Amino acid sequence: MTAVAFDTLKFARALREKAKLSPEQAEGLADALVDVFDGNLATKADIREVQADIRLVRGELETLKVQTHADIEALRLTTKADIETVKGAIAAAKVETVRWLVGAIGFQTLAVLGAVVALTRTIH
Repeated sequence: MTAVAFDTLKFARALREKAKLSPEQAEGLADALVDVFDGNLATKADIREVQADIRLVRGELETLKVQTHADIEALRLTTKADIETVKGAIAAAKVETVRWLVGAIGFQTLAVLGAVVALTRTIH
């Protein structure tokens, strides 16, 4: 930060005349205030610089926000497609299971009928 205009001589003189401080005390206090001002006061230029940084960060944040929304939408669509694929696989597995079950029932029916026919032939 840049220095703020502060008249140390005028301040020290006012302390000596009005507060009746010694010249050393007045100068020491004036020097201490200069150090405080130099280290802690923001100038208008400092504030403008921070405001520019804030605008830059806001722009970057908005870009990230848009990108995040796009990423979420892409993930949503991918997940939806994956779910549809799984649903198709489940439906195909159901069809295959029904075919197998019908085949097993048919085979068992033929086996039972064959056994009945063989049994009736042996009995007659």
